[in-house]
Amino acid sequence: MSERINICFIGCGRFVRNFIPLFKAHPFVESVSVCDILKDRADAYGAEFGVSRVFYDFNDVLKDSKINAVAIFTQRQLHAPLTIAALKADKNVYSAVPTGLTVEEIQEIEQLVREKRLIFSSGETGAYRACSVFCRNKILSGEMKNFVYGEAQYNHDMRHFYDSYKHSGGEDWKKVAGFPPMLYPTHSTSMILSCLPGVYAKKVAAFGYRERQDTDIFGENGQNYWNNPYSNTSALLQLSNGGIARISENRRIGWHAPQSYISNFHTETASYEFSVMHHYYSTWDPEDPKKIILTEVSDLLNPPELQARINDPAMVQECGRGFGFVMTSPIQPQKRIPKELDGLRNGHNGTHKFMCDDFCRSVQTGKLSPTNIWQAARFNIPGIIAHQSAMRDGETMTVPDLGNPPADWEVLPF
Repeated sequence: MSERINICFIGCGRFVRNFIPLFKAHPFVESVSVCDILKDRADAYGAEFGVSRVFYDFNDVLKDSKINAVAIFTQRQLHAPLTIAALKADKNVYSAVPTGLTVEEIQEIEQLVREKRLIFSSGETGAYRACSVFCRNKILSGEMKNFVYGEAQYNHDMRHFYDSYKHSGGEDWKKVAGFPPMLYPTHSTSMILSCLPGVYAKKVAAFGYRERQDTDIFGENGQNYWNNPYSNTSALLQLSNGGIARISENRRIGWHAPQSYISNFHTETASYEFSVMHHYYSTWDPEDPKKIILTEVSDLLNPPELQARINDPAMVQECGRGFGFVMTSPIQPQKRIPKELDGLRNGHNGTHKFMCDDFCRSVQTGKLSPTNIWQAARFNIPGIIAHQSAMRDGETMTVPDLGNPPADWEVLPF
């Protein structure tokens, strides 16, 4: 396709500032604009980042023939409606997660992408994290065979989000803060499913924890827009390859970081386990098939800055408070990132640059992003159904699957 990218960022909240500089620097991007309904906020971002244009109305972005891509960074409930409108206006879409809050929204996005052959790329960090890269590489190399069981979780106590909720939600911020955890499952599901090509969830049973402290935020009597009583939810997924995955989304627990991680990833031939700063890989001993060879692989998965101090008692506290958030790990394929992005701030275990680059390469080449709508649906929909299961006291439910991308549409590798 060789199409130069003229992209507009929709929503000038706090998170978007991590991405505007990356897209501005990318060699495939010709121009960057911003849009926000709050004029002062849009103008401030326009001035701070030196963008090409500032918009105050999303419809004006859609009408602009030069803009061929949008990056959606609004409140979660707006991602799908804005994505659908952008696709209908023939714009390629990069969207922060989640892709959508209902199965129907995601199905409509898939239909539009299929019909219009436009690029949709989910900004999901989990698939690019070091633990995912490690397990995916082992699966693809054949060292790990026959997936059995995995555990992944997104532990992030919501008190760290209060300022962000107030920033975007105003006086009604508590109604937004009561967002059902399983409608944002992709940090966890992606870390398991991105390692297992073609695998998807078939059934799910989930249970939620009814909040006892922030009952003015979580509850079924209008405390939030979703009448959601759960601050924490765990789901058990039956996968299409016969394996099982436990996914937990926790928003009110005494834990901060690491936030998203695979704690267990077991196959018949080898296993990976992680706890705080230490990563282990175990395989059967070829000379004695009854014994396991256990290897610590922390030096591959930890950022060098963390690994250098892994035995420093002070690092335990620093790690628990988010040390390493902006750092990359040796196992991540950093050499494929354009040199123009060198020195720019990264985030989420060094994943932001990969997500930016994959979207830009997709639009430029016409190939699908690794986090295309079919893969994004497999990350997202299990959580939607899990929330329904939790609200039905753990009823086992079938998870819809949208299938694979069209056979004639090549997918870029992670």
